[in-house]
Amino acid sequence: MGPERRSLRGWRSRSLQSRQLLAASLGLIAFLALAGYALDRAFIETAENSLRQRLESYALDYVKRVDFLRDGSLYVPEVSPEPRFDRPGSGLYAEIVLPNDHWDSPSAQGPRLPEGAMLEPKEDRFEGPLPITQIDNSPSEIYRYGIGVVWAPEEGGPQAEFPYTVYVSEDTGGLSAQVRVFRRALWGYLGGAGLVLLLLQALILRWSLWPLRQVIVELKRVQRGVLARMSARHPRELEPLTESINALIESERENLDRQRNTLADLAHSLKTPLAVLRARLDAHASEDELRADVAVQLRRMSDMVSYQLARAASSGHKLFAAPIEVEPHAEQIVRGLETMYAGKGVLCEFEVDVSARFHGELGDLQELLGNLLENAFKWARSRVLLTVTAGETAPNRRPGLLIAVDDDGPGVPADRVAQLLQRGVRGDERVQGHGIGLAIVQDIVRGYRGDLEVTRSEELGGARFEVRLPPGL
Repeated sequence: MGPERRSLRGWRSRSLQSRQLLAASLGLIAFLALAGYALDRAFIETAENSLRQRLESYALDYVKRVDFLRDGSLYVPEVSPEPRFDRPGSGLYAEIVLPNDHWDSPSAQGPRLPEGAMLEPKEDRFEGPLPITQIDNSPSEIYRYGIGVVWAPEEGGPQAEFPYTVYVSEDTGGLSAQVRVFRRALWGYLGGAGLVLLLLQALILRWSLWPLRQVIVELKRVQRGVLARMSARHPRELEPLTESINALIESERENLDRQRNTLADLAHSLKTPLAVLRARLDAHASEDELRADVAVQLRRMSDMVSYQLARAASSGHKLFAAPIEVEPHAEQIVRGLETMYAGKGVLCEFEVDVSARFHGELGDLQELLGNLLENAFKWARSRVLLTVTAGETAPNRRPGLLIAVDDDGPGVPADRVAQLLQRGVRGDERVQGHGIGLAIVQDIVRGYRGDLEVTRSEELGGARFEVRLPPGL
């Protein structure tokens, strides 16, 4: 097994808690990283804007302080806006650029600053970081603000106006120190907050997945036989799961009980014919009598075995089955019955909703339709009506189903309905049959928790057998 397949298998085997914790942790780390980057950029922009405003205030202060003598020479007062302008290599520099000359503050004596160009009047520019060389020839960087000014002579002074530009620069050391302090505090706080949030996430996930662990515990207790079914004390989101598990448990138990009952009924039913044959053998009956008795009892046992097999076949698993269209199977059954009862000339009419579906085993649907339709063909004079519509609906459940079969025969008296649905009872002893068809229908309907109702047909006048299957899981 290759490493990629092993890693994929390991990922698939992770628990829901580890998956959610890993996904939430990655999301939290990504969020904190983006938030930290955004805050870092916002702080740098704010610090640079503050630096620009400070340099601009120094530059405007120099604009107010400088003056030009009558001979046109520049005059700058000895008192500076900031003592650092007077200290060489202090990191704060001022420069005045004239058309044919320039002036530097004492602090600019030594470092080699980048040459500043003349700016247009009222034009300002903020640049940086720009490389410079310090007194000790070490590289450094500065931010620089420049503003273009036009000097207008006073009355009696030089006659021509001329432009000049004031530059104020500061090295990046102060700003870099602020950024380092801010980043250290920012990532420290974000890291601490991230650890706290990760621990909080782990606790929240453990608390939110606690009901799932309880479901697992209950399911194991059901498997060991300690509990008969899942309890109803679960969150709404898990109710469909626990209800499906309970339905599956009940269905399997019913199937097991039905199989046991079928075997017990078959054994009990075969005891009598076997006992009769044993008694005839012990009585030393003649060969002809014994042959006749054997034929009768074999026929009887064959009927019993057929009945029990049909009953067992109708007890298949009914949960989570795919929906089955009713009309195609009904048409197939009706074609066979119309051929079988061609001598009577019985015709079957359909009123089938195309959206109606049977949610169960195909064999169950065939048994339902086959027995109901055969019973109707047997008693009908000329007409049979099959009606199939979608039944009741419920939220988050598969829809129910209504199947009704009407005939124009003599009908079933109300006082004989209960007797007719018993096993082995036929509507008329003179009519051929075993009397188990309707009993099988009733067993199937009960297996789907539905109802079988026998009434008089208002449309055809005969009997109406109506099956209602409720909404399923």
